[in-house]
Amino acid sequence: MRQAPLIQRAVSTSRLLIVVMLLGGLLAVACGDAENPDATPTSGGGQTVATATPTMTAPAADPTPTETGEIIGEFERTGPPALSNTEADAFVEGINAFAFDFYRFVTEQHDGNLIYSPASIELAFSMVYAGARGETETQLADVLGLLPQDDQHLAANGLDGHLGKLDVGVRVPEEGEPFELSIANAVWGQRDYPFEADFLQTLAQHYGAGMNIVDFEREAEAARQLINEWIADRTQGQIEDMIPEGALDGMTRLVLVNAIYFKAGWLFPFDASATADSAFTLLDGAEVTAPMMHHRAARVPYAQHDGYQAIALPYTGETVEMVVVVPDAGQFEAIESQLSPEFLAAARAGADTYDVNLRMPKFDFKSDLDLTAILPEMGMPVPFDSALADVSGISDTGLFIDTALHSATIAVDEQGTEATAATVIAIAESAMPTAEVMLDRPFVFAITDARTGAILFMGRVMNPVG
Repeated sequence: MRQAPLIQRAVSTSRLLIVVMLLGGLLAVACGDAENPDATPTSGGGQTVATATPTMTAPAADPTPTETGEIIGEFERTGPPALSNTEADAFVEGINAFAFDFYRFVTEQHDGNLIYSPASIELAFSMVYAGARGETETQLADVLGLLPQDDQHLAANGLDGHLGKLDVGVRVPEEGEPFELSIANAVWGQRDYPFEADFLQTLAQHYGAGMNIVDFEREAEAARQLINEWIADRTQGQIEDMIPEGALDGMTRLVLVNAIYFKAGWLFPFDASATADSAFTLLDGAEVTAPMMHHRAARVPYAQHDGYQAIALPYTGETVEMVVVVPDAGQFEAIESQLSPEFLAAARAGADTYDVNLRMPKFDFKSDLDLTAILPEMGMPVPFDSALADVSGISDTGLFIDTALHSATIAVDEQGTEATAATVIAIAESAMPTAEVMLDRPFVFAITDARTGAILFMGRVMNPVG
């Protein structure tokens, strides 16, 4: 980064702002580090199984207990692989392109605050992708920006390995917030169901997700509560009861979940005593009163661009930062319409170090998004279609995505940021088509040999009582 003279600049976010959690910088180096020890899969309650047979019926025989009492099979998670710069760049481009496509689609239909994790959505669907075939596989790849199968799972493993080490060596100020970033994947499958072993191996080796055995057919509500407890635990209680009653039923066969928890202190914390209520101007010109934080001289990257200001607020350790884009008054729609990975990269690349007089509101909110409604409209209807979906790499039994949910939270204050996200994908077996036939009028019948079709008897019924 170029070092400009430390000029005092004022940035006020008393207008509507766009906040972007910049994961792109992390993803750019996520797959280039192979120095991570092997780890065993982590998962939720129930039994965890993965076997080496061509097709497996859960649970597998002779599972191996871990120190935590969980059960895993033969496949342990592999260390994150080293990918070439080209492969790593392609992975980053895919997830970042999806991030802005998703933002654009959702904000066209929703006027309020928004928080989501493209990383969580991608990782959850990447697990489904491992079992997708045909047009289902193609649509997942096109909309989510996924790489070819083998590269995608290697890259996802590399991302997880890199992010898991971001807190190593981070020095936290005596009164500062600790740096925490965790990513967890888990899978729950129907007892005695024939899941494909290659699919289970991919989940275990690249996502650390062994199979937790539950009984959706008889105890769907108990399974729902178990999965919700896992999500709440992995998000430090920020996302509770994510899966609503009735979302899982006797036809559910598999539930895949990703959860991300992030908490970090600002490299330059705000002075809480300087926070005071101030006006925040909405798009329609109305004003609301918000608690406005104030930092008189935050030495951070800043840029004034045509129509907007940009500022990067680093967290402790300087491995993650929040990039904030503040459109000039009356320019929000114009700037928002330009948002893209290239726009964000240019906004950040053009920043130099300044002493910034920064005013920024505290905020705390949650977004709940129904991906079952959003993603088909974005170009992937086939995976959600019970008649057309092909996830035969999971099990060749007529499965499809029945429900997909995403929840995320964010809280920003003087000390730093806490953000969480979870993505749930429920895979169900296509129900047998139903029909109603009432033989309350004359009909014809034939009794035939099922193999040859030879007619043994034939007749008609004109009056069943006469």
